[in-house]
Amino acid sequence: MSRAEEIAANLAQVQEKISRAAADSGRTLDEITLIAVTKNFPVSDAQILFDLGIRNMGENRDEEGARKSEQLPADIRWHFQGQIQSRKIKSISSWADVIHSLDSLSHAEKFAALGEGAPTEFFVQINLEPERHDRGGIAPTQIDTFLQELAEKAEIFPIGLMTVAPIDQDPLQAFTELAEMQRRVRLQKLSMGMSGDFEAAISAGATHIRVGSSILGSRGYPA
Repeated sequence: MSRAEEIAANLAQVQEKISRAAADSGRTLDEITLIAVTKNFPVSDAQILFDLGIRNMGENRDEEGARKSEQLPADIRWHFQGQIQSRKIKSISSWADVIHSLDSLSHAEKFAALGEGAPTEFFVQINLEPERHDRGGIAPTQIDTFLQELAEKAEIFPIGLMTVAPIDQDPLQAFTELAEMQRRVRLQKLSMGMSGDFEAAISAGATHIRVGSSILGSRGYPA
């Protein structure tokens, strides 16, 4: 089996699971954006995905995203979902259309200072494991204050919330918790769900799912 055939088969399986999860939840496919996460995989894999019709791709590292965006067709919508470093904000903004991991007012102000050069859409990352300092995101208790500061000090108005489900928790419980926050603060979108739990995320209301290994496999390549 060629690499293109392998990716096509995996993608078809993922798309079938998305369709089934959406139908089981009374949702339509146009409510759900599949982001193919291409981190640690070569440009050739991303090109295969493009040829298969994928137009939303995700990266966690600025260097890799910048390189791939230069080599691939211009109509790909790039999603940055890694932890943000202040010194990389200008570079990230040069290729990323959507930021999924905003969790700092100072970062927001730096994005805003770029004016029209900044990404057009932001998700606020919520950390459902506040005791884990290695994971990005703000604590759920901070969300109201953070959104107010974003609006008043950076004039950034996020489209939604993002999270990664805790390893030792039922993902559906975590995603339902995030969906309740999203409704309470009246944001429109939810970025949640990865290869191991995107079906639960869809049932809880995810609008953006970030799927990597289920499509491209677990073998990585040098970035």
